[in-house]
Amino acid sequence: MELRGTRECSDCGERWSYYETGDITCPACGSMRSVGVDDRTLHTTSPATLDLTSVRDKVDTASVRELATEAADRCREYCRSVGFVHAGELQPLDDGYLAALELRRVGTALSSALDVSDEEEAYLLQLLQTADKNERPVPTDVPDSLRAERGLAIAAGVDAYLTDLRRVVEDREPAVDSVLSTVTAHRKRIEALDGDLPPAETERLVSAVHDLSTYLTDGDETALARATERLD
Repeated sequence: MELRGTRECSDCGERWSYYETGDITCPACGSMRSVGVDDRTLHTTSPATLDLTSVRDKVDTASVRELATEAADRCREYCRSVGFVHAGELQPLDDGYLAALELRRVGTALSSALDVSDEEEAYLLQLLQTADKNERPVPTDVPDSLRAERGLAIAAGVDAYLTDLRRVVEDREPAVDSVLSTVTAHRKRIEALDGDLPPAETERLVSAVHDLSTYLTDGDETALARATERLD
């Protein structure tokens, strides 16, 4: 949405950044009467964070299905709040968001599975340990039975990211549009195959998006070239 990020309290005159707090309540006096005092700017991020501590605390007492269900619910709620434009500036596609998307899918799959293998349980616990630390398991750690969840999580994350990217980067050069078009084609291929591709292959799409983001934010032409090479 486009909003006025600098708020001024109508009661006490305090100013604060809605971009940082995500709250219209005055941090000084608690009043909910405030006005925006700057220009409207595209802003889709939120201060929400993913915290899986309470789920991890149940590892020794809850069943795998209970852990999977609660983890999926936490990640689903978190992912709904994530955006990639902060006060008009494009942000990176971070591993924490991708890990949350993957844990949501893995948790959903295992919560209803008739049988959960030791390998699948270990992978669920690995995601639980790292997702809220902005880390993801490496592609070689993904069990074959869960690689579809990894692939679909990446496709969903890339789709959400490109939606915000296109909103904030409107005047794009042909080379950028070419990369965006190829990324979209790869994303649609992952979806068409229900995510069932080697994790190393789907991971290249994430790397290409990271390189594209680096080019758009830092002007690094080498990064744009790397993105093109990865997609080829």
